[in-house]
Amino acid sequence: MTDPSLRLPAEWEPQAAVLIAWPHAGTDWAERLASVETTYVALAAAVTRFQPLIIVVADEALRLHVAALLRDAAVDLDRVRFVALPYDDTWLRDSGPITLSAGDQGFQLTDFRFTGWGGKFGAEQDDALVAGLVQAGVFGTAVHKRIDWALEGGAIESDGAGTVLTTWRCLVQRHPQQSRQDMSAILRDSLHADRVLWLDYGYLEGDDTDAHIDTLARFAPGDAIVFQACTDPADPHHDELRRMADELAALRTTDGRPYRLHPLPWAMPIVDDGRRLAASYANYLIVNGAVLVPAYGDPADDEAARIVGSAHPGREVVQVPCRPLIWQNGSLHCITMQLPAGIA
Repeated sequence: MTDPSLRLPAEWEPQAAVLIAWPHAGTDWAERLASVETTYVALAAAVTRFQPLIIVVADEALRLHVAALLRDAAVDLDRVRFVALPYDDTWLRDSGPITLSAGDQGFQLTDFRFTGWGGKFGAEQDDALVAGLVQAGVFGTAVHKRIDWALEGGAIESDGAGTVLTTWRCLVQRHPQQSRQDMSAILRDSLHADRVLWLDYGYLEGDDTDAHIDTLARFAPGDAIVFQACTDPADPHHDELRRMADELAALRTTDGRPYRLHPLPWAMPIVDDGRRLAASYANYLIVNGAVLVPAYGDPADDEAARIVGSAHPGREVVQVPCRPLIWQNGSLHCITMQLPAGIA
């Protein structure tokens, strides 16, 4: 029997900390490690201005290395906690815990099976990460619930009030034998949601997650949705993202009203060794008192930051340089997982 008091908070609700894992030579970042570490240092500096940061490191040598980098960048190390655990890669949005809250009654760490985005990459260590963090005592008395069903945190968006938004393209790839009705029931039950909204359209070249929702459309306070638009008719994304915008316009809140929509500008194509990279401005991170927005060295960076800030009023907007991240097919939100206030 499920606990009716549990719910999946919205990202803009109060947080205890942000969780990340640091890249090292044993991860896929090895070829461009120094470059990507500049992004991680900038991220750590931004997060610790507003709240604690938990950094998973592979060993003591990496901890010492990271601490030195952060000290050189004047990061407040009193707001940083290191946890040593093995991991395959650093996409904590997808391998980290999806935390349900029961208010004063505690928390549930919902630990779905992580398959390396449908078996594209090895993921045995990442799939064990939540259990390792629990064993390390990171989450206090929170209940750890393992669910033998593949789901990544980047595949779902919550408004904190019982609505979950996801994409058919992603979940049908993970569960090709299940119907939309079956998957909706599993999501409602495991996430204690009232309803699941689906998008059939939307994708980004260079994204190997099969269209995670956090690269495409994000809930914002006051029944709003921030989404990645494409206004260039010559771009191969134009038709697909226009159809997604139409889908978003057709969605209704629980009381039957349309959502307030905030379209984001489109970055100019970024190509690496002939491969288009997925530069999404929707992949931003909300923390206490601020919203951290990816910057790609593009003329649209400032306008994207302005729009995200307008959708999250009262928060400082901090741009984080994320061009090194998209080389590995993700961005700012993908490498982070927020933890709700009270859990750590």
